[in-house]
Amino acid sequence: MTTDPEQTPEAKQATGPEQTPAPDQPSAPEQTPAPDQATAPEQSPAPAQPRIALDPFVTDLDGESARLRAAGPLAAVELPGGVPVWAVTHHAEAKALLTDPRLVKDINVWGAWQRGEIPADWPLIGLANPGRSMLTVDGADHRRMRTLVAQALTPRRVEEMRERITALTEKLLDGLEGDTVDLKAAFAYPLPMYVIADLMGLAEAKLPRLKELFEKFFSTQTPPQEVIATLMELAGIMAETVAAKRAEPGDDLTSALIQASENGDHLTDEEIVSTLQLMVAAGHETTISLIVNAVLQLSLHPVQRALVLAGEVDWSSVVEETLRHSTPTSHVLIRFATEDVQVGDKVLPAGDALIVSYAAIGRDEQAHGPTAGEFDITRTSPNRHISFGHGPHVCPGAALSRLEAGVALPALYARFPALDLAVPAAELRNKPVVTQNDLFELPVRLTAPQQS
Repeated sequence: MTTDPEQTPEAKQATGPEQTPAPDQPSAPEQTPAPDQATAPEQSPAPAQPRIALDPFVTDLDGESARLRAAGPLAAVELPGGVPVWAVTHHAEAKALLTDPRLVKDINVWGAWQRGEIPADWPLIGLANPGRSMLTVDGADHRRMRTLVAQALTPRRVEEMRERITALTEKLLDGLEGDTVDLKAAFAYPLPMYVIADLMGLAEAKLPRLKELFEKFFSTQTPPQEVIATLMELAGIMAETVAAKRAEPGDDLTSALIQASENGDHLTDEEIVSTLQLMVAAGHETTISLIVNAVLQLSLHPVQRALVLAGEVDWSSVVEETLRHSTPTSHVLIRFATEDVQVGDKVLPAGDALIVSYAAIGRDEQAHGPTAGEFDITRTSPNRHISFGHGPHVCPGAALSRLEAGVALPALYARFPALDLAVPAAELRNKPVVTQNDLFELPVRLTAPQQS
């Protein structure tokens, strides 16, 4: 391993597996009711250790992730809004739980849900109860929905998008003007959003409003009175898109899902709309943070940046190390235990909820060695991170996200090899989003400062 002698202190980290917005109906989304015959599990006893409250403003993601790892593979945490859950924080235990059939996506298993303790205007309700899609079902239903998406999002189709991604990248780079720009707003955001819009058949005119809605959807600070309105409007836009594609099909994934349904594969309208929402949400947010975090880390590690620019390290190593060390997705909501599950020396009680803390998992020394906390693109051991998930619910868009970053990053540095941060790293701030490792902005200098 090469140690970077110019390494500067790392900034607060800014990055799917599957995250998704609200249900498909333009009317107010309803919470999934618990079955009439269901008996809510009794409230679990308080954990022996105090719960770690996740910071809704994400002021120190690195420190918070270290505390989660130190609490053991199963940590008692509190989500913003005072919602108690558990978090898996170590690599091996996460892989085991992500394939454990006792953990399901059916929200009716959640004791707190059955007891009416989760309000309809909880800011994270759209992530906890996002409607019926491959994200929220298990077993045969999950395989059915995922197979249809996989048939439309084949490796060949993803590779065929390379030309379009390259053209979009060059166009966006042509538009970068001035010595200093917000690289996130001018480059890292629009590229994945245009790509996912092309893939799903979204009208470009809808994108500015979708940006505003997704800001509210993911934020922990969305006022309660705006939560349901945001979910309704997102649902309406997605339903309109499905209706338009049903009337005039195109060469896009939404049209393919509609066609599959009409051919007898039994996708309901709700499933089509919710799948569209899932793909749009996860398909742009993850890649935005992947690009932003890679640029940030290369700026903080100029010796490593020089190695990759000289061709001594491949860009794929930059992408994979960023996914591990500065993972785009901090925490993924949410699974539910159908029975008691032993995790290390603790028990995840039946009826309790589990989140997967990828920001903590990516720096697990037991999985990645004693230097897991360091960003190092020269690692010689295989990078076996699980930042796109593991098991049946692994992110179906992982190949597309890797392709976008693999095109965007070398093109960016080929055009601007002296690109560097325009502000001290300590001034960069995370957005108030506990599920995404996402900066407000990334000010960069495109050219080296002139020597006086």
